[in-house]
Amino acid sequence: MVTLFNNKPPRHPEKAHKPDTPILRKPDWIRVRIPAHSPAYNETKAILREHKLATVCEEAACPNIGECWQSRHATMMIMGEICTRACAFCNVTTGLPHALDPHEPVNVAEAVAKLGLEHIVITSVDRDDLEDGGAHHFAETIRAIRARTPKTTIEVLTPDFLRKPGAIETVVAARPDIFNHNLETVPRLYLRIRPGARYFTSLRLLQRVKEVDPSMITKSGLMVGLGEEREEILQVMDDLRAANVDFLTIGQYLQPTRKHAEVKSFVTPAEFKSYEETARAKGFLLVSASPMTRSSYHAGDDFRRLQEARAARAQA
Repeated sequence: MVTLFNNKPPRHPEKAHKPDTPILRKPDWIRVRIPAHSPAYNETKAILREHKLATVCEEAACPNIGECWQSRHATMMIMGEICTRACAFCNVTTGLPHALDPHEPVNVAEAVAKLGLEHIVITSVDRDDLEDGGAHHFAETIRAIRARTPKTTIEVLTPDFLRKPGAIETVVAARPDIFNHNLETVPRLYLRIRPGARYFTSLRLLQRVKEVDPSMITKSGLMVGLGEEREEILQVMDDLRAANVDFLTIGQYLQPTRKHAEVKSFVTPAEFKSYEETARAKGFLLVSASPMTRSSYHAGDDFRRLQEARAARAQA
């Protein structure tokens, strides 16, 4: 058993001058077994490289990459590998992004087909430099996948499109099966953890998706262990339910490097179970809460469970 963490040097000019913060020793329930690179893992990697695609699995140093790639699942990260923001928790490179690749939507669709994916999660870096924040690029990618593999269900995990009129509507009009946008943390911690974002802007985005298309499944995620209080997490749950969000994920924050926000605490599996039970009682269709939960972890299985839960609620 070994603990996963990222050893890459800091790639964020904004963070490089910050003093190192200690990385707490991870408890036993955070440690996972790194699988050997199986043929399926290597094939997944080769297909992604062939089509020049980035994944959040690699860029965000996800601890579940071995398991997911071995199962031929990968979360595509479109619009490049450079983000216009510098969130304190995120390992994606910050800087001036390159121009959009007009071939990327088709390349994503081809990779989805070659991997034989029944469900795909498409996310992106923040592109505050673009007039629409990249909304049309999201829409083009959705349409390309629909054209290539019509039976594949599509989940988008979008940025907040801050001050980009019409962006949300553009993505919704392309008809993804799930619209996900993560709040990430509680309002009190936004200035430290998500300095370029605004809590109520993100909340309003999720509410607006339902206004445009009430039938669309919405989803959001939180990290814990950043110094939040239980009562603050419960308030965020209430805010999300007020916005009619269907699916909530909660996972443990893991510090990518010593230049990132430190872990204030490791939440126990029992505490995660309590969060899950409370969230279900508040009316979420589905809740995934565990130390290793991430937004796109087991996303295909979760989508099937969401469909079943929605059908059951409709019949009730």
